[in-house]
Amino acid sequence: MAAEPTAHALLQKHRPTLDQALEAIRTRAYWSPHPEHPKAYGENGSLDAAAGKAAFDALLGNRLDLADQPGIDDWVGGEVSPYGIELGVTYPHPDIDVLLPAMRAGQRAWREAGAELRAVVCLEILKRISDRTHQFAHAVMHTSGQAFMMAFQAGGPHAQDRGLEAVAYAYAEQVRTPEQAEWTKPQGKRDPLVLTKRFTAVPRGIGLVIGCNTFPTWNGYPGLFASLATGNAVLVKPHPRAVLPLALTVRIARDVLAEAGFDPNLVALAAERPGEGIAKTLALRPEIRIIDYTGSTAFGDWLETNAHQAQVYTEKAGVNTVIVHSTDDYQGMLSNLAFSLSLYSGQMCTTPQNLLIPRDGIATDQGHKSFDEVTADLARAVDGLLGDDARANALLGAIVNPDVKARLEAAAGLGEVALASREVANPEFPDAVVRTPVIVKLDGAKPDDEAAYMSECFGPVSFAVAVDSAADAVELLRRTVWEKGAMTVGAYTTDAATEQAVEEACLEEAAQLSLNLTGGVYVNQTAAFSDFHGSGGNPAANAALTDSAFVANRFRMVEVRREA
Repeated sequence: MAAEPTAHALLQKHRPTLDQALEAIRTRAYWSPHPEHPKAYGENGSLDAAAGKAAFDALLGNRLDLADQPGIDDWVGGEVSPYGIELGVTYPHPDIDVLLPAMRAGQRAWREAGAELRAVVCLEILKRISDRTHQFAHAVMHTSGQAFMMAFQAGGPHAQDRGLEAVAYAYAEQVRTPEQAEWTKPQGKRDPLVLTKRFTAVPRGIGLVIGCNTFPTWNGYPGLFASLATGNAVLVKPHPRAVLPLALTVRIARDVLAEAGFDPNLVALAAERPGEGIAKTLALRPEIRIIDYTGSTAFGDWLETNAHQAQVYTEKAGVNTVIVHSTDDYQGMLSNLAFSLSLYSGQMCTTPQNLLIPRDGIATDQGHKSFDEVTADLARAVDGLLGDDARANALLGAIVNPDVKARLEAAAGLGEVALASREVANPEFPDAVVRTPVIVKLDGAKPDDEAAYMSECFGPVSFAVAVDSAADAVELLRRTVWEKGAMTVGAYTTDAATEQAVEEACLEEAAQLSLNLTGGVYVNQTAAFSDFHGSGGNPAANAALTDSAFVANRFRMVEVRREA
């Protein structure tokens, strides 16, 4: 067919990268093909810093053209950067009765392409996204409020790594079953029974990716590429405050599909009017057979309960906990925790919220420290980290929406404040809302305090919770994960029995655990190809990014057998 020369070129170009990704998920060792440093870009077709900024600026105030997408009935927009810039970009609004049938039309050829060709087409999409990492960094920054370097890394190479990881898992699961088998069953003196069997990975249908405001690419790419690589068309419904990064992704994907000889409508965009709530409408359409969602628990629960026709993958909310029992590196512990609480103003699903500290204090390499000393020293560590406004802006970014700001301001009334939040001026973006974290002291034995620390308070809010003992801390941790879920758990202890108890609690409640982190790795960071983001085993998420379970149910194996 006409796509064969392009297909061969893509296989030659990307098969080595696919093989490396397959090896990485097997060994869980560090690997990434996407450079983290901005200066690595600017050659071999990639945009350097100046070109990337210019490409972003060229989008502002204009239509993001997907004119060949069927069923456009309006142009919508309205994104305002958390840094105070009105983006003014408009996007196609879909007539879903026209768009969804058009998306299904290309699935046969995409299915027949096979797992390997689908994988390398996905890798070409990721390569072209990678080439525009600087442009994407500004798009992520001005929709999520992340500071530039975090938007560059988390919204760029780290997101691309997660997309590639999903492709690798998808490929591995599809080729686990051979395409063809000869089956011979002896029949004694009679001729054997002989069948030829062919096995085809068949996609479920159209996948719906419901994007989030805070990490549109990092959270969006795993589901998008897992569904696409397993043969499904994908409809991307971005968060209305963070359309631009995913709209750019859709545009690139459509270009690559068309160039490779496939229907570009295998990937499409569904931007919405203000207050339209199109996600609910789409989620119940019979054509939608897979849903990937990151966001609030309430809507995630609604999807799991109501979208019966679809396989639903959710990352919702949890109450992340760190047990502080003892340490042989007190300053390292404080520095590590201070960074974890401050990064992106705590607006990460992995940021610690509850710090469980024995009310009688902890043993450290600097002697015994009381509960009050630990909280005061942690407050000083955060203050020291964020004392310089330039560094504070680089770490905190901007508050993503007014709801986070309201929760931050209300938190000070929940208990004794160990660290008050302060405003930070951003000279480059005077309208940005930038706030340092607040730490509030609570008592784990008081029922009135439990309502606060047992609820997720998304944003730069943490609770130092006094508990009676290490055993009480482990029991509270266990109950928190069981009832509320957790994306991450941390613990600091020099006691082997306590460490074992924490580890056992996390194994039983299916929570990802980090122990005694005092260096440059933080509890709220996970690395593609090695770390699992979420487990799918507690209420915070019903899936993990990324494992075999995340991809295997996006397709089914269908058998055709014939007598030989």
